[in-house]
Amino acid sequence: MSARFDVEPHGTVQDALFKGVPLYFVWQADVLRERWYWTNKRVAGATRTLRLAYQPLTRRWRVSISTEQGGGTGSGAGLPYALHQNHDTLEEALAAVGRVSRWRLADAAQLEPEASHVVEFGFRLDLSLLPRPFQIGLGNQAEWSMALERELAVPEAATPEAPAPAEPRATHPAAEAKAVEPPAAAETPAR
Repeated sequence: MSARFDVEPHGTVQDALFKGVPLYFVWQADVLRERWYWTNKRVAGATRTLRLAYQPLTRRWRVSISTEQGGGTGSGAGLPYALHQNHDTLEEALAAVGRVSRWRLADAAQLEPEASHVVEFGFRLDLSLLPRPFQIGLGNQAEWSMALERELAVPEAATPEAPAPAEPRATHPAAEAKAVEPPAAAETPAR
């Protein structure tokens, strides 16, 4: 799955970021098999937690990605992070947080061939991983509410991505001219 969400924090959220308070964003997706006689059955699921923090010494933004879900302990410090990316501006870091590319949610063997499947995915700011003093009273502030939820149908068959067009190779102009010209016929000397 690939998706992009524009993240634009304002007011107190942006102030907290510039003061060094890390924010935790969660991408969550579930693959469900539709059933007419009961609720949909969960076939597979995945979660990614992203930590966005400002590093004042280097004046850079750091995005850390974890595939584990936070336990609601009030601190994301216990999460194992698999990848760290540094960005020069807040806009670049937010673009990295709001983008997921080629995220594998389920294997083809997990999907039943004749059944219809849907993907429910969501993106949100996880307030439970903020430091405890920030969690008090945030439920009523609209600035701290960032969330997106969507449902998409899974296609019957995977469509391969089109290969990138081949780029022309750069060659020496003389070699290119020789390759283009047809060989000349043998000439007999004129008398």
